[in-house]
Amino acid sequence: MPTVTLPAALGPILDFLDMAGIAVFALSGALLAAMKKQTIVTFFFFATVTGVGGGTVRDLLIGAPVFWVHQNATLLICFGAALAVWALPGKLWKGKTLDWLDAVGLAAYATFGAAKALSFGIAPLPAFAMGVITGCVGGIIRDVLAGEDSILLRPELYVTAAGLSAALYVGLTQSGIEGGLAALVAAVAGFAIRGLAILRGWALPAYRR
Repeated sequence: MPTVTLPAALGPILDFLDMAGIAVFALSGALLAAMKKQTIVTFFFFATVTGVGGGTVRDLLIGAPVFWVHQNATLLICFGAALAVWALPGKLWKGKTLDWLDAVGLAAYATFGAAKALSFGIAPLPAFAMGVITGCVGGIIRDVLAGEDSILLRPELYVTAAGLSAALYVGLTQSGIEGGLAALVAAVAGFAIRGLAILRGWALPAYRR
């Protein structure tokens, strides 16, 4: 069999954002299964699809080895998230928990997605797009499978927050800022704008003609 060459680690901060994005998106997938009163099998499936969906599409588009098929850690994180939601008291997951988990995953994963694209030699603008895809696709798949309105059709800022994280990371690193610092700034900014949208209902104006 041919040897698959895996990319080197991008640094501790970006590696943390990768793991955080997977974990919180997996939690959000399992949480939606809980809200739908599904079985443990559906918990595992939703957690996994949501956790790896965006990153899988990104890797296929940039020609990278699909990140989760060459290691056990990613699926263990997804399965652990599913078991945590299944086992812990339901009151922990009430209210806006799903939205806040999604906000963390969105900012972390959009930042990491842009960084990974750049590390594979992708041009800055497509790398920005890869960040948005990484941050958004898992949540979109989750909502479609659960029969929920896609986040793309809701008025509040969502894709915009992913775009902010991805754009900041690309812009800062292209300006010579060190990758770890750029990642922190980008992830915090994306989370902040999404958090304000959750708290205050911030949204872009809709087409009215």
